Amino acid sequence: MLGKILLLGLAVWLILTLLKQYRRSMDAPAPPHPESQDMVRCAACGVHLPKSESIEQDGKYYCCSEHSRHADQ
Repeated sequence: MLGKILLLGLAVWLILTLLKQYRRSMDAPAPPHPESQDMVRCAACGVHLPKSESIEQDGKYYCCSEHSRHADQ
């Protein structure tokens, strides 16, 4: 009989602890979303990449310096 009461008490304590953790996680602020960036297409190979990572040359975008050099030829 005493074992059942202790087991029941342990179960209630576990449930309350889990509910507290869940409630804290719901109150925590959401992590900020990264800002979206414009995507561009490499004029040489067609790969899409963020505009900030591309190389712009003569109004065209390239994914690497090798592709921008081949465009000159």
